[in-house]
Amino acid sequence: MTDVMDRQTRSKVMARIRGRDTRPELLVRRSLHAMGFRFRLNQRRLPGSPDIVLTKWRTAIFVHGCFWHRHHGCRKATTPSTNVDFWVAKFEANMARDQRALDALAALGWRTAVVWECAVQRSSAPSTLSSLVDFIRDGTADRIDIGGAGAPVS
Repeated sequence: MTDVMDRQTRSKVMARIRGRDTRPELLVRRSLHAMGFRFRLNQRRLPGSPDIVLTKWRTAIFVHGCFWHRHHGCRKATTPSTNVDFWVAKFEANMARDQRALDALAALGWRTAVVWECAVQRSSAPSTLSSLVDFIRDGTADRIDIGGAGAPVS
């Protein structure tokens, strides 16, 4: 199947995809702030530049898009039908980079949370945020992966 857009239009569309201040990230930030958490954004001094850093809790939060970061089993994690080799290599590199960042943060003593885009949609946002707050406050687990419907995923 060929792309429905010409190369120039596709390039413009892809260039507009943001890496920060995405709708899911803003929702998580607003909710955490409303619950009294204070944080820093996109800390470049930490591996992977976490989207949200709660220094007091020594916790780094990544809000991942399901498509770009390949949320396993999510309907949004599709692979484009054109230029498949490029996309497979791109997605594998993204996942490897994500894993390196999580491992490096753990080695530095940081707790990490990955919140998936599909988990902060309207219907599942309250349970997702509840799981995230429980993780932050509990302090016993080193890592959590919060996928659709707010259920932690391995």
